[in-house]
Amino acid sequence: MRNETVTPIADSSRSERLQARLRLAKRAFTTRHVDMDQAERLLRDGVTPRAGDLVLARVISVGQHARIENIHGRRGALYVGDEIIVAFGNRYAPDQFEAYVPNTLGECDLVAGGGVASEATARHAKMRNPTRIETVGLLARADGSALNLMDFASCAASEGRPAMVIAVVGSSMNAGKTTTVGGLVHGLSRAGFKVGAAKITGTGSGGDLWTMTDAGADLAVDFTDAGHASTFGLSPRELVLCTNRLLAKLNDAGVDIAVVEIADGLLQQETAALMDMSVAAGWFDQIVFAAGDAMGAAFGVEWLAKRGIHAAAISGLVSASPLAAREAHHATGTAIATLGELRDPIASAKLVFGATAAQQAA
Repeated sequence: MRNETVTPIADSSRSERLQARLRLAKRAFTTRHVDMDQAERLLRDGVTPRAGDLVLARVISVGQHARIENIHGRRGALYVGDEIIVAFGNRYAPDQFEAYVPNTLGECDLVAGGGVASEATARHAKMRNPTRIETVGLLARADGSALNLMDFASCAASEGRPAMVIAVVGSSMNAGKTTTVGGLVHGLSRAGFKVGAAKITGTGSGGDLWTMTDAGADLAVDFTDAGHASTFGLSPRELVLCTNRLLAKLNDAGVDIAVVEIADGLLQQETAALMDMSVAAGWFDQIVFAAGDAMGAAFGVEWLAKRGIHAAAISGLVSASPLAAREAHHATGTAIATLGELRDPIASAKLVFGATAAQQAA
């Protein structure tokens, strides 16, 4: 147990009052797997928070994230004075915030609507100031141990992976990765395959999971199922464990094909590390690269090739423009897959299995 000051609770009635208070708080998506009945104390003074620790916080001012996504996926409005239950975590989002878990409890920021508390150090010029929150206390058990998302991970340590795993990686945020994943899931499901989907890295939010589920995924999971509010700052070992656990969960569900998304762009440190490790680990059978434009596509395909990774197709925003798609194909020689083709059962199956056959022949 960590060295920390525990707010004393003299009897069960104090614990019951805390439970009543927590039921009234707005509980974020990142905390959906947590057994809240285990929360009996609040930790305050002298506590050093860790990524994944659950915190009861109060809204001081409403900024960029004016809504919070609850455990069911509904985004509810935030008001000054609201109490919320979120998790500490780092954030890397070039289009939004850079943020880190603070060293002490006190005031910090809500840096993601899915429920991530952190201290913002930089923001995109188009972003408003973050929603400011103050810590009421870390949620803890009767023995004073803080509740952490990792304690409630729904993906147990396991081995195995589906027979076919397709990874979608991209040039940047908002390059069209999630849309590409959704398209592939939809097309392959229509082709008669049992398809699973996973988001391996990113910042906790339900939006991508709902996209995968709506597209027809038999099971959709992400890094929050593996106990992380965010994957920014994870060590290589932690990234390996997270990836293995998510793939194993899809395998245990009996899916024929898994389509997985790796967040952000190739230059982001965890994305680059995962792709470097994937060659030796043998995680992915096919790579689809999502790019915002032809230049990003050309760089990405070359970046992957230098590591011995072949991109089966280019998709994303670049595929929406016939001219940009033509430029990308001319620069790389790689096939362009439009969203309509990804959603088509014949074209999607041909992309996946045709590319596999071509690789084996080569």
